[in-house]
Amino acid sequence: VSSVDGVGTKLKVAFASGIHDTVGRDLVNHCINDILCCGAKPLFFLDYLAFGKLEVDVFEAVVSGLAAACEAAGCALIGGETAEMPGFYNEGEYDISGTIVGAVEREKILDGSKIKEGDVILGLPSTGLHTNGYSLARKIIFEKAGLNVDSPLPGLDITVGEELLKVHRCYFPEVYELLDENLVHGLAHITGGGLLGNINRLLASGLKAEIHWNSWEWLPVFKTLQRLGNVPDDEMRRVFNLGIGLAVITSEKHSAKV
Repeated sequence: VSSVDGVGTKLKVAFASGIHDTVGRDLVNHCINDILCCGAKPLFFLDYLAFGKLEVDVFEAVVSGLAAACEAAGCALIGGETAEMPGFYNEGEYDISGTIVGAVEREKILDGSKIKEGDVILGLPSTGLHTNGYSLARKIIFEKAGLNVDSPLPGLDITVGEELLKVHRCYFPEVYELLDENLVHGLAHITGGGLLGNINRLLASGLKAEIHWNSWEWLPVFKTLQRLGNVPDDEMRRVFNLGIGLAVITSEKHSAKV
């Protein structure tokens, strides 16, 4: 099983903050979660970094984040590519992407085929925005509210930069052991498209996810974004994870154990 991804416009927050190790960890964790949803254990990871002009301290910070996240998950960082392309990126900016390869026994692949009517959807908490919704979040915070990365985020005891650079949670350590016990029918990594978008794509024709939206409390950052941006509920649900980073689908009889 393999997957490739990037960090998106969360990088803009890293540029403004001057903090670069977190986006390396974001990238690895995002990719691990993606292949985890197929039931796979990560084997190795490769990165691609592109600069207009290579800045060694920034490069080292990003790679240290990549290495730390790989080590935490038992995944080998075996190499990558670093490109320097003068004039292509603005000064102080770069782009990053990564490819991960993992393995799962063919008979244990999660593809949604085990999901049936009456199964239960359980949500595992996110740390914050993870790596999705940053274009809207940046527009609300920096353009509409006129804040910067060092500003206190209204209603929270944290700066804008600290909140927006919280690292994307890796769910592999907690979830993989459940796969060995055959308790999981499906996994959905809640990224672009929100809960409904990511869960429904798993389901066979005739099945539809029913989300009890009042069964958990949104993380404070999402409440603040909605208030500052006057964003309707349906757009919030479509763009953000709202505090649920991974959905675990299991049978009702196994839901308590999971």
